[in-house]
Amino acid sequence: MKIFVAGLPYDLDDAELEEIFEKFGPVVSAKVAIDKETGKSKGFAFVEMQNREEGQEAIDSLNDISLGKKPLVVKEAEERSAPPRSGGGGGFNRGGNSGGGNFNRDRGGYNDRGR
Repeated sequence: MKIFVAGLPYDLDDAELEEIFEKFGPVVSAKVAIDKETGKSKGFAFVEMQNREEGQEAIDSLNDISLGKKPLVVKEAEERSAPPRSGGGGGFNRGGNSGGGNFNRDRGGYNDRGR
């Protein structure tokens, strides 16, 4: 069972996280999310437990307790959807004004004369 954990203290590492969860049963993996640019914790993690019942017990026991300043959010991890598409531009015209004429408020809209 994969578990999402948020609200972690920023100084908590993988080994400490695993130690917390192994009290409920065998832990397959425990990984604190790290910011690639700063190398610091993002304050959330994913834990995979071998047994679903023990994972649910960990969720029930650890959700909403405080390890630091914030209460933990511990829940079953949701499956990732397809990654977002890149590029494309979303159908917006980013090229600026390509039409002729100028907007004239006094005349209620565009005119062709450019005045």
